[in-house]
Amino acid sequence: MRVALYGGTGMIGSRIAKEALSRDHRVTTISRTPSNDVPIGARARTGDAADADDVARVAAEHDVVVSAIGPSRTGARPQIFLHALACLAENVGTRRLVVVGGSGSLEVAPGLRLLDRPGYPAASRPEALTQAAALELLKDTGAIVDWVYVSPAPLIQPGGRTGRYRIGIDVPVGDSISAEDYAVAIVDEIEVPRFHRIRFNVAH
Repeated sequence: MRVALYGGTGMIGSRIAKEALSRDHRVTTISRTPSNDVPIGARARTGDAADADDVARVAAEHDVVVSAIGPSRTGARPQIFLHALACLAENVGTRRLVVVGGSGSLEVAPGLRLLDRPGYPAASRPEALTQAAALELLKDTGAIVDWVYVSPAPLIQPGGRTGRYRIGIDVPVGDSISAEDYAVAIVDEIEVPRFHRIRFNVAH
């Protein structure tokens, strides 16, 4: 399968690339500026998720488009991230769009998001709010785009690959997930799509 991966050099994106490559998929990482951090075996391409014509060209050359780009951790200029995601959604055409999401909008009780719970880290809230807006943006596309938004557990960090994880729909099913097993879940969903126009989440 031909996988176009925006944000393929980041902590999560690089692991998605490596997992996909280990399963013999052809991976193209797309960045606005050339990078030497491309995983071995991946093809590097210069491109911009906010460039409609370029996104359409990328999508036409691949079977699935993955967005591993993320908003500013400080919450600065969220419109840049949201514009790029909207551009991807509007221009992937018939290709599937798999989005690396955030965990803050997971519901810990009916109508209560994780990011709204007392004690949620104040420093993480701006980024979480932007990711929550991204999920709503995708929901507003209706039936036009075949998207899926994948939230990790609240704690995601580098660790071991076990190949095991649990799945939830909107409600947290665990406190943590390794970046490696999160990548496994992403590539599993790429290979055998189970969720369409919905958010699911993964945890150990």
